[in-house]
Amino acid sequence: MSAPTNTPASAPTFDRTSGGAAHRAADGTAGSGSPAPGRGTSAARRRTRTAAWSLVAAVLLVLLTGVALGTGQVRMTVWEALSALAGSGDPGNVLVVQEFRAPRVVSALIAGAGLAVAGSMLQRLFRNPLASPDTIGVTGGASFGAVLMLATGASQELIPLAALGGGLLAALLLGGFAWRSRLAVTRLVLVGLAVQQGLAAAVNLMIVRFPAELASSAMQWTTGSLYGRNWDEVWIGGSAVALTTVAVVLAQRRVAVLDLGDDSAGGLGLDPRRDRVLLLLLTIALASLAAALTGPVAFVALAVPHLVRLLAGPPTPGTLGLTALTGSLLLLASDLLVLHVIPVHGLPVGAVTATLGAPWLLVLMIRQGRLPRRSS
Repeated sequence: MSAPTNTPASAPTFDRTSGGAAHRAADGTAGSGSPAPGRGTSAARRRTRTAAWSLVAAVLLVLLTGVALGTGQVRMTVWEALSALAGSGDPGNVLVVQEFRAPRVVSALIAGAGLAVAGSMLQRLFRNPLASPDTIGVTGGASFGAVLMLATGASQELIPLAALGGGLLAALLLGGFAWRSRLAVTRLVLVGLAVQQGLAAAVNLMIVRFPAELASSAMQWTTGSLYGRNWDEVWIGGSAVALTTVAVVLAQRRVAVLDLGDDSAGGLGLDPRRDRVLLLLLTIALASLAAALTGPVAFVALAVPHLVRLLAGPPTPGTLGLTALTGSLLLLASDLLVLHVIPVHGLPVGAVTATLGAPWLLVLMIRQGRLPRRSS
């Protein structure tokens, strides 16, 4: 008869409800301080798998970018399209690619990466697999800010700033309701859904009251669209998303410590409440700025982190890069479907991502409902 094995009481466990990792220790050791058998090999395998999938995603992204730039009334090969993007080749191809197609493609790449990274961070901070900018009100707040700016007739260059303000407004509403009702962090998604719907109703009311010439411009903020992107919007919004993404990547060490649990994080010198709030504000800023380029594109931020966890395992700085690549790939592929496959003129890209994401959300909700019974 074999002796039962004992798990150290101090070792943090894997949080199944978050779908991610509550790492046992930052240095790869077990809770007792002795190296866990096989953990080094397992970590090496995960790093190798993450690197392999990142390479595959990067190659696919380059090929898909070439296809997106070369497909349309003026057709080009992938190589011709990528050369035109770099400014070489036929002058007509260079004009078509750089002035008309590239801003839309680059917007899809930037917004897809930003939304996916924001979704991954929110799921870790909330410890809830259903947390995303779509479900906690961030994209609804960004839409509210952008549409309100359009209603005032302000410059298009101010829309990213307005979207950021709207996202922070949603965060304040979420925090205020949660503080008064003393909700646990894992249940804030329910409050976020209410905030999202309330802000969406306000956006729809403003659109109904708009003059006809403004209503079409505002409609993208209800479904998400890449139509009509220009280089000014790409440079302003894209630079803000890139800087915020860098800040999120640099904060990964703190996020990994918070994954250990508040008690362990406090013992390692962090203030869990303060750091979680600061990281949450940073993530909301990233999601709001990404939404400023495209409107509230649904389900990219929700689905991509789960897909990456299935492919590469628990979240690490490496999987965050894979998450960004996968988000860009998903949004660009959805936009290609809108432009060249689905025979509906003017269909917004958000309609495609919502169609793909709705079944995924249903599966996640069913799975999360079963988890407590499995663990009991």
